[in-house]
Amino acid sequence: MDVNLIVNGERCRARVEPRKTLADLLREDLGLTGTHLGCEHGVCGSCTVLLDGLAVRSCLMFGVQADGSEVTSVEGLAGDPESLSLVQRAFQETHGLQCGFCTPGFVISVTAFLAEVPDPTDEQIRDGLSGNLCRCTGYQGIVQAVRLAARLRREERAETSG
Repeated sequence: MDVNLIVNGERCRARVEPRKTLADLLREDLGLTGTHLGCEHGVCGSCTVLLDGLAVRSCLMFGVQADGSEVTSVEGLAGDPESLSLVQRAFQETHGLQCGFCTPGFVISVTAFLAEVPDPTDEQIRDGLSGNLCRCTGYQGIVQAVRLAARLRREERAETSG
């Protein structure tokens, strides 16, 4: 089946088998290997991407279901391959990444979370991250990254509005 998508801001067309997951479409057909596959059961969150702005597990969704949608993978967050998004920068500055395998899923989930909850409490952060697993158990650094990203977003908004 032909699938038409906007992936990381670019129109894409791919011919995919109906049973191929969105994760496999991104990785195998579009070469976007930043989306990782961990459990392939939607439990670990490593394959999280934004679909029309919402965080989804790309291993639980068929590529054909994304036809006509806008998908953002970790490669498309910054918009410019030479720079980092605010959330990616916060993860880097707080050492919020351990081995890095789960990091793309966390970064995508945090991006969606902060769009919904721009000034979260620690409890909201932990709840917001509950759908992603870090097998290295680096959660403290990840929580610090979310706090920093939220602060940086507030500062950025204050600069642009004032």
